[in-house]
Amino acid sequence: MANVPIDQMAEEIARAVREYAQDVSEAIEKKVDEVADEMIGELERTAPKQTGRYAKGFKKTKRDGNGVTRRVIWNKKDSRRVHLLEFGHAKRSGGRVRAFPHLRPAYDKHGANLPDEIKNIIRNGGGT
Repeated sequence: MANVPIDQMAEEIARAVREYAQDVSEAIEKKVDEVADEMIGELERTAPKQTGRYAKGFKKTKRDGNGVTRRVIWNKKDSRRVHLLEFGHAKRSGGRVRAFPHLRPAYDKHGANLPDEIKNIIRNGGGT
C-alpha cells in the first residue's frame, strides 16, 4: 500500500483482505487435491490385488461448500467391499477373514499432516 488517502483506507484494507482470502483459499484447495491424489496413488499400490479391479477403482469426489474444502476418496467399482477388506469380517461357516488394512495407512502417511500444512499456508498468505 503506497500513499492512500484516509477516506479510501477502509476500501484498500478490504481489498487486501479479499486478495489474501482468495490466495489462501486457492492454495488450500490445491494442497487438498494434491494430498488426495497422493492417497489414491498409495491405495492403488497397497490395496489387496486378486484381479486388480478393486485397486484401480479408487476415485476422489469434490464436496466443497460453505467455505469448506473436502475431498472424498471412495471405491467406485467395489464400494461395498472396502470396509470388509479394511477391517476383516465374519465367515458364514464361522471364524473370521483377516483384515487387509490399506485406507488407514494411506491416510496416516499422507493426510495426517494436512492440518499443519494448511496452517502454514494460512500463515504465509497462500504461499507454501
